[in-house]
Amino acid sequence: MDEEQLIHAAQKGDLDAFNRLVLNYQGLAFNVAYRLLGDDPAAEDVTQEAFISAYKHLRSYRGGSFKAWLLRIVTNVSYDELRRRQRRPQISLEPEGKNGEDVPEPAWLADPGESPQDLTERVELNRAIQRCLAKLESEFEAAQILRKPLGTVKSRLARARSRLQLCLQGFMELLPDRFRLNTEGSSE
Repeated sequence: MDEEQLIHAAQKGDLDAFNRLVLNYQGLAFNVAYRLLGDDPAAEDVTQEAFISAYKHLRSYRGGSFKAWLLRIVTNVSYDELRRRQRRPQISLEPEGKNGEDVPEPAWLADPGESPQDLTERVELNRAIQRCLAKLESEFEAAQILRKPLGTVKSRLARARSRLQLCLQGFMELLPDRFRLNTEGSSE
């Protein structure tokens, strides 16, 4: 089918005929949009929007140069996009350097809170510590309560820490790396 036959078939609702017209003109339509907008993603969006508009208004096409009619739609949609940009300018939240390289995000954009995974790990570690502390005998409490000499309390605290450490080895996967004992590398 030649172009005029494709246009008439598309005007009668033949989507395949319109798709063939799109294939014939999509490169040219994109180039026009790109020259006006200077931005690939925006030119792609405008080209798609222009073809949708052309399809909706295809019945109003009265002959003449289909190419000129279609490119006028592309130009109008591009101008609409430019006007929209002026009304609502957009500022990227991800700044780029001179050559498009990433720039570290400003400190005010950083999320100061802990991640859901960190929170979950902290809660589980806290439960494990509480479970291990509950297993300690009461003799490991403070000197005032026990009315024991400070040296005795200190030695008992050292033993309590050792027992706590041994108990927490059963929860190794919950411990942050800085608190893990290096048992894997000790066999070297």
